[in-house]
Amino acid sequence: MAYTDAGSYGHGAGASRTAAAMCATEQASFEDFGAKRAHFETHAVIYYEGDPAKRLYELVSGTVMLYKLLPDGRRQVVEVLRPGDLFGFSGTEENDCTAETLTDAQVNEISLKQVENSSELQRLLTKSLTNQMRLLHEHAVLLGRKSAVERVASFLIHLVPDRGGLGCVGPNDGSADGFDLQLHMTRQEIADYLGLTIETVSRVVSDMKRRGIIRVDRSDKIHLNKVCGLCQMTGMH
Repeated sequence: MAYTDAGSYGHGAGASRTAAAMCATEQASFEDFGAKRAHFETHAVIYYEGDPAKRLYELVSGTVMLYKLLPDGRRQVVEVLRPGDLFGFSGTEENDCTAETLTDAQVNEISLKQVENSSELQRLLTKSLTNQMRLLHEHAVLLGRKSAVERVASFLIHLVPDRGGLGCVGPNDGSADGFDLQLHMTRQEIADYLGLTIETVSRVVSDMKRRGIIRVDRSDKIHLNKVCGLCQMTGMH
């Protein structure tokens, strides 16, 4: 892990602008409050479950997963984070899960004490948490009610920008509606996220391939032949 000055990134909207002004924009982030920028390599642990909870984090680039381990060693991936997501929240003095990178990642870090003393930061957190709570509710429905096929389809659709769910833009007129997905999770990690076994995930992927819904180019690359067709398998329609 390496630290650098967060102000050296972005588009120069740094210390000359007030935190309050930045919070009024879509681009407001921890960077505007003097956060430290840290770089983590692939599959590096940012913090472990049980570590003292002293900071909050903002994912700038890359992908991070949050997971919990059961006493028997089983793992449940509780969230997969994308750039712009905040994490490190805990209701106690210890982190309640482990945060591990799935790719090289840039992360902004800020202390809890600074959050407690800044109403602007608290407003930024409220806005972000409202959106992330919605996504967690959707994941709870996925784990509690969806079939294995619906879970895998929902996971793949979630990786397609602006498709599926509310506000879906649909396919471009005359397009084949295909999309290339670059996966940053192994089959086991996907299974842990979806509450399935790796054998079930592999069986569903093979069935989708056989039916012509997807094309598996590599273990980490899948082509969706028709996004709308896959979306209809998510159980949302």
